[in-house]
Amino acid sequence: MSEIKFAVIGFGHIGRRHATIISSYPGCKLVAIIEPSEAALAHELYPAGVPSFDSLETMYAAGIQPDVVNIATPNGYHCDYALKVLDAGSHVVIEKPMGLSKAACEDVIFKSLQVGKQVFVVKQNRYSPPSKWMKEIVSKKIIGTVFMVQVNCYWNRDERYYKTGGWKGTKELDGGSLFTQFSHFIDIMYWVFGDVKNIKTTVKDFNHQATTEFEDSGLVQFEFVNGGIGSINFSTSVWQTNMESSITVIGSKGAFKVGGQYMNEVEYCNIENYTMPVLPATNAPNDYGPFKGSAANHHYVIENVVNTLQGTDTITANALEGMKVVDIIERIYQAAN
Repeated sequence: MSEIKFAVIGFGHIGRRHATIISSYPGCKLVAIIEPSEAALAHELYPAGVPSFDSLETMYAAGIQPDVVNIATPNGYHCDYALKVLDAGSHVVIEKPMGLSKAACEDVIFKSLQVGKQVFVVKQNRYSPPSKWMKEIVSKKIIGTVFMVQVNCYWNRDERYYKTGGWKGTKELDGGSLFTQFSHFIDIMYWVFGDVKNIKTTVKDFNHQATTEFEDSGLVQFEFVNGGIGSINFSTSVWQTNMESSITVIGSKGAFKVGGQYMNEVEYCNIENYTMPVLPATNAPNDYGPFKGSAANHHYVIENVVNTLQGTDTITANALEGMKVVDIIERIYQAAN
C-alpha cells in the first residue's frame, strides 16, 4: 500500500491530536474531518486544506474513500460509528474506550470479520517504557509467581471539566470514570496480568452529584484468572490536580511499583538477582489546559496502523483486547449494583 488516507471523526482535544499527527506522519494523508460543530472546526489547529463534513454519509457521498477512519467522538458513539465505517469499506481506529458495553464491541468485531477490515483500539499507554518493562518482568516470570496487584488512580475532574450541557458526565455518552479516565490503566492491568473474576465493588459519588450521573470514587477487589488477587482504587475527587496513577505488584521473587501521576516511572524495584535497567524517558502527558491525561503516545498508534496495513507489523491493541477491557469495566460496575 502506498500513501494511506485517513479521516477523523470528532475534532475535540483527541481528534485534533489525531489529525495533527496524521498530517505530519510519513506515508499518511488526512483527507477529511467529520465534525458537525462549526465552533470545533474553527479551532486554530484545524489542518489547512482538509475538507470537513457534518457526517460520515456526506463524506462518502462526496466520493472520499479513506483507507482508515479514526473515531474520536464521545464514548457512546464509538461502536455505532465503527459499524458504519466498516460497512463503507474502511479500516477503523477507535479511541478508548472501544465502547460502553461488551455486546456493542462484539458487534464491531463480528462486522470487521465479515468485511475483512482491521479494527485498532487506542491504548497508547502500552508504549510507555515502564509499561513495556512491566510486561517483560511479569511475562518472563522475573518476578516469579504474582501474588498481589494493586492499581491506584487518583485524579481531579471538577466543574472545569464537566461543562453544563456537554456529553462528559452522562451515562449514555461518557459511561463512567472507569471508561473515560481510567480505562487505560485497566488495559495495562489486563495486558500484563490477564482477566479477572469474583469481583466485589463499592462506588460512591462524593462531590460530583451536580455534574455527573455516575460515581466519582470506588474500591474494587477481585481474583486473577491466572492466579493471585488484585484491587483497583480510584477517584476523580482529588482536589485541584491529578495525584497518582500507580500499580504495585508483589511476587514470589520480589516486588515493584510503577507510579507517578500517569504510571510513568518505576518508583520501587527489589527483585531477586535482578538489576533495574535505565529505562528511556516517558513522554509527557497529554495537555488539555487545566487537565492532564495519559502519556502523549498517539504517534506510536498511527505508526502501528501504517506498519500493520503495510504488512510489517501486527496490531498493538486489537478489537478483542479492546472488548475485554470494556467487559472488565462493565463487570466492575455490575458488581456494584
